Amino acid sequence: MLERQLDEVEARFDELGSLMGDPEIAADQGRYRAVAQEHDRLAETVEVWRALKKARGDREAARLLLEDRDEDMREMAKAELAALDPTIVELEQRLRVLLLPRDPNDERNIILEIRAGTGGDEASLFAADLLRMYLRYAQTVGWQVETLSTSESEVGGFKEVVAQVSGDRVYARLKFEAGVHRVQRVPVTEAQGRIHTSTCTVAVMPEAEDVEVDIRQEDLRIDVYRSSGKGGQSVNTTDSAVRITHLPSGLVVTCQDERSQLKNKSRALKVLAARLLEIERAKAHTAESDARRAQVGTGDRSERIRTYNFPQNRLTDHRIGLTLYHLDQVIEGPGLSEVIDACTQYFNAELLKQQEERG
Repeated sequence: MLERQLDEVEARFDELGSLMGDPEIAADQGRYRAVAQEHDRLAETVEVWRALKKARGDREAARLLLEDRDEDMREMAKAELAALDPTIVELEQRLRVLLLPRDPNDERNIILEIRAGTGGDEASLFAADLLRMYLRYAQTVGWQVETLSTSESEVGGFKEVVAQVSGDRVYARLKFEAGVHRVQRVPVTEAQGRIHTSTCTVAVMPEAEDVEVDIRQEDLRIDVYRSSGKGGQSVNTTDSAVRITHLPSGLVVTCQDERSQLKNKSRALKVLAARLLEIERAKAHTAESDARRAQVGTGDRSERIRTYNFPQNRLTDHRIGLTLYHLDQVIEGPGLSEVIDACTQYFNAELLKQQEERG
């Protein structure tokens, strides 16, 4: 059953490769992009499947050599089998994970929201640290980040910051970042050297497409006002800041970073659409609680997912039991890849386990 499915995937991969060389398709950017994206999605599965077929062929050849009259050949076959058997098991496991049902949002860009929680000024500084971590990580993987809205604190941190992250499989990589992040460190304002605990909430929402969220103009109340900076001082002499209230849901989105009222309105609507889509997704996930738990635990944003302990240079992800003692590398951005990979592998394994239990 698995082999037949993989043969079909391989045949489709080869078909897509041929289509990419078709001049008619190459001339149509939309069709070519769709074909190329599907080809890229299947590439890893086909690569692993071909490696598995080769390893299985090598194993059969080695088993035949066990019957050879030459003792040296038999010993060589035994050594080769000892190396091939675990390789085949690993490749088979990778294929099971690759064939898991894909999250339809994995290919999407995201709206990233970071909000300071408990801890006052220190929480706002931690929010700035988290934003910087994600910005640095985005640079390492070639993503683009556009800040949509910020609310700065008195000490140079953020009470709230909203950004759009665009690139290859952004949601797939960052979806497990959603939740409450806790920091333990000595604040710069702490004279006694005591460690304080603060929190921030991170929300990762797939960017909504126009056809998915129906935002009716009559459901919106749009207020404009002058932008303000830290301490409430006016930073703009025109009414360019925008506050949009979605009356049916009560959601409120503000944007004041741009000097153009139209740009602020456009950004605010983009954030509102993502939040409304997230509400619909949350309802669907409630109805599919097993799948939700397999993906991101309970999905409750009050759930503490990770602790950043600066005095011990330690990062702990409480969901998967991961502890690393190079927090400095993670918070700088590039080291976050190790955490993301570990979360992805863990939750994929949990999803695979549930699938196998269901038969």
